[in-house]
Amino acid sequence: MSRGVSMQNLPRAGRWAIYIALAVVFAIACAFLSHWQFTRNEERSHQLALVAQNYDADPVPLAAAIPAGGELDPQDEWRPVTLTGEYLADDQLLARNRPHGGTSAFEVLVPFRLDDGRILLVDRGWVPPGDDQPEPDAVPAPPSGEATVVVRLRPGEALPSSGRSAPEGQVPTINLDLVADTISSDAGTALERSAYGVVVTEDPAPATVPNALESPSDDPGPHLSYAIQWIMFAIMGFVFIGYVIRTERKHRREDAEDADDELGPAAPADAAPAGRPASRRRRDRDAEDEDALIDAAGR
Repeated sequence: MSRGVSMQNLPRAGRWAIYIALAVVFAIACAFLSHWQFTRNEERSHQLALVAQNYDADPVPLAAAIPAGGELDPQDEWRPVTLTGEYLADDQLLARNRPHGGTSAFEVLVPFRLDDGRILLVDRGWVPPGDDQPEPDAVPAPPSGEATVVVRLRPGEALPSSGRSAPEGQVPTINLDLVADTISSDAGTALERSAYGVVVTEDPAPATVPNALESPSDDPGPHLSYAIQWIMFAIMGFVFIGYVIRTERKHRREDAEDADDELGPAAPADAAPAGRPASRRRRDRDAEDEDALIDAAGR
């Protein structure tokens, strides 16, 4: 029966080459992960800059942000716009499973028809599930008749990757194509597909309104610190491999010195070792080296 090849049975240069190759592969993996975290940090910084630039800007007409036949410019996300027209209350929808108030809440979506005939979906806020049922006990109605509404523009969301659906009158996500297919055909045809609006104010103000959506977080996230940590891990991999090689060289040098001490300078070639102490010292050093390697791997 053939035996597996042990690292200790390989030539010293071969072992060291394998050690270094492992360190290089580990460093490449760390570099990839570090670059990914730097990219995510850059994206998050861009999002925060957009919020700081647009969130509290003065409202402009919708046509100034999204011209007729045009699309939302990503640089205009969160930009406030003014809408004048009326809500299409009969086409109201609920977006389900939205994380608000520590529960799976519902966001109230109502198409808004502008005076020029364009329709923009408006997210009026969120309502909690009912006390004794998963659906809301009540949903505040939008203002009836002519209204002036200020909203902040947001891009539509992707369809759920899980393929989950929703009951009638609800949608699983704010996907504008899905919303257009769910509401009445006339409203769906005219619905703006590149953006929807998150309500800021409504005039006239209704007696009851849904809970306002939370402001976007200004937390930059841990991406930068994670990126630096991956760089440190790559450096530590080379340091550890260097320590292993240095320890092995020291071990081989001490073994050679012990062999010389056992035989002595005048001992014949076939002489037996003089006694046990040197062998015991070598075993003690082996145990100490193994402990040092385990400690280094654990740090």
